[in-house]
Amino acid sequence: HSFPTRRSSDLLLDYYRNLLSDKQREYLINHFEEDLSLTEIAKNNGISRQAVYDNIRRGINQLKEYEEKLGFHAKEKKLYTELMNLKEDFTMERLDNIIEKLF
Repeated sequence: HSFPTRRSSDLLLDYYRNLLSDKQREYLINHFEEDLSLTEIAKNNGISRQAVYDNIRRGINQLKEYEEKLGFHAKEKKLYTELMNLKEDFTMERLDNIIEKLF
């Protein structure tokens, strides 16, 4: 199985990895950061490939839930866009507006 949300899951893992169970975190890191296959992860942990898949799928769903509730990635992405726009057309007023929104 391949996870269609690989890139977004990888990004969300950066934000919320410490909120996952130890095993989910380990399997997600193995799969997304270390690029191990489900079969490799299963062999390394002495479990079935299906168990790895299920754990990763649950972990991805949890990451999405955390993002829906906390929105750290969305906030950072919005800030990045605002800063890039500021870079193109800098004014102190625009900078002050961005800073004001942060706090």
